[in-house]
Amino acid sequence: MRSADDRELRSASLRLAAQFALIIVALFVALGIVVYSVVAAGQSEAAKKALADASLVDSVHDAPRNLLITVIDPGDPQADAQGRESSPNLPEGLPDERALQQVMEHGGSVSEVVTAEDERYLTETDVRHGRVVQISYGLREQEEELGRLVAALLISGIIATLAAAGIGLVIARRSIRPLADALALQRRFVADAGHELRTPLTLLSTRAQLLRRRLASGGDEAAGLDGEVRSGLDEIVDDSRALTEIVQDLLTAADPRQDTESEGVDLAELAGAVARSAQGRAEEQGVEIRVQTAREAVVSGAPVSLRRMIVALLDNALEHARAEVRVIVELAGGQVVLRVEDDGPGFSAGVESRAFERFATARDSAPDEVRARHYGLGLALVAEVVSRHRGTVDASNGADGGAVVTVRLPRRR
Repeated sequence: MRSADDRELRSASLRLAAQFALIIVALFVALGIVVYSVVAAGQSEAAKKALADASLVDSVHDAPRNLLITVIDPGDPQADAQGRESSPNLPEGLPDERALQQVMEHGGSVSEVVTAEDERYLTETDVRHGRVVQISYGLREQEEELGRLVAALLISGIIATLAAAGIGLVIARRSIRPLADALALQRRFVADAGHELRTPLTLLSTRAQLLRRRLASGGDEAAGLDGEVRSGLDEIVDDSRALTEIVQDLLTAADPRQDTESEGVDLAELAGAVARSAQGRAEEQGVEIRVQTAREAVVSGAPVSLRRMIVALLDNALEHARAEVRVIVELAGGQVVLRVEDDGPGFSAGVESRAFERFATARDSAPDEVRARHYGLGLALVAEVVSRHRGTVDASNGADGGAVVTVRLPRRR
């Protein structure tokens, strides 16, 4: 493949690998939150159970090593002057004097977490057998265990993310390469076809221009030609130039990586020019084309693409019109609105939503209708051009019947 195709393949593979890695990160974050919540809840229940198991302990001498106890009993001979006896080596901040005072004055029970010397303690204070007892359970081991769990989750998450990115990159490249090869083959075919078409079109345009110049220079042969022949020759020159531009536009549309030069295009003027060029076909079919345009209906875009869009809309309308086709260009706020209406059979029920699909048809939905609409590629190309110009297009039926296709494009300021 070409270097541009290789770069595009690498870029697409990297995007897919990054998305896969982000999915793994999201899953690991969700899993980590669940695991952390479960472990933290289990530790909280274990701490509460430890305090519950110590409910019968009312002496500092009977307390397990992981519990710190303070007992206030004025009648205890082993207590201090305040009638208080505490576990040895209490950290600064224990006992919780506020909780002790609250229970002594109002009774009841107080459970809270107290911080003493940078360590957190789950503390419960209540009255047992006429004495105020405060039991504190250290939470350091639980917090250290939670810290180790978070570190393990982070390390495993980073490893899993890197592995997922690498595996995703390999799988993405293997999955995308066949599609990239097919797209590259399509682009080469379009480029080759465009090159082969441009050469005869250029020759046709050149010969037509030479013939027109020869006729314009005068002569007996030129004098014998009527105005219709001269007009037809002018149309051949214009059509050959338009075909060359269309081929270039098709090449650009086939390869989105190519940038199309954007310029100000008067949609009203362009619609009028397309309508005038279609007058011959309309007269042959007995159809009248009416044009109604607004001034300064300028949009940003490629003139060739916009011409193709209007030609496709007008061709579709002429194909199904009975007597009249209307081309309307108007301004609506910051948009230029182009409407092409005809007095034909209109869109069958439910077909409007898929009228812009390739080879969409209403013949299956209306088998008894002789002139059921068939769209081929025309409206599909219209939708592509409108999308490239950041606009919208929709299809509907008029109040008096017939089809209405409405294109809305941003107005150029």
